[in-house]
Amino acid sequence: MTFSIAAGCSKTGQFGVVVTSSSICVASRCAFVRSGAGAALSQNITDPALGPLMLEQCAGGTSAVQILDKLRSSRDHIQYRQLALIDKTYATASFTGEQALGVTGEASGQHCVAVGNLLDNDQVPTAMVKAFEAATGSLADRLLEALDAGQEQGGEAGPVQSAGLLVASDASWPVIDLRVDWSDTPLADLRDLWQRYEPQLLDYQTRADDPRVAPAYGVPGDPA
Repeated sequence: MTFSIAAGCSKTGQFGVVVTSSSICVASRCAFVRSGAGAALSQNITDPALGPLMLEQCAGGTSAVQILDKLRSSRDHIQYRQLALIDKTYATASFTGEQALGVTGEASGQHCVAVGNLLDNDQVPTAMVKAFEAATGSLADRLLEALDAGQEQGGEAGPVQSAGLLVASDASWPVIDLRVDWSDTPLADLRDLWQRYEPQLLDYQTRADDPRVAPAYGVPGDPA
């Protein structure tokens, strides 16, 4: 019920994911990032616990391939899951269990890995990887280009209703965490949120790092 991509940027050290689905609140269950560790996707018949578990192991230095190999051999109900992971070295791995739903697909590229299930066709992840590799701009911009390309390739077999974009940078919290939990146009809404948030992104980071030099809030009651 999902197509998505996880990626990293070697220039900035950022890791991010973007995801969309016909199910409500997809990003709350499927998308995970961790500063200095990587980015993970846990989807299909979803076990959200696998996202933090994979990233904890990435933080400890275990490779993406090793992590998924271990999960395949040790995790209960793993054949119902679809997973994708990029580790701190920008190596990637993906897995689709035998009980995954509908048409499935996986594709990996330079610093990125895309997966999907209940797809219109199995080339959706490949289209996402190609678009990510060809795109320019910030990691968030490139992830959104990949998501649009997946939809243009056919996307999910049914209409998508939710989407999310997460990016981790130097901070211990995701510096970008944007979600559209239910909409008839989730991809357009997510891009609109990013366009509104991008000019303010560094301001919010400054407020966390040193409020004394942070820009004024510009809201009623703000003495600045």
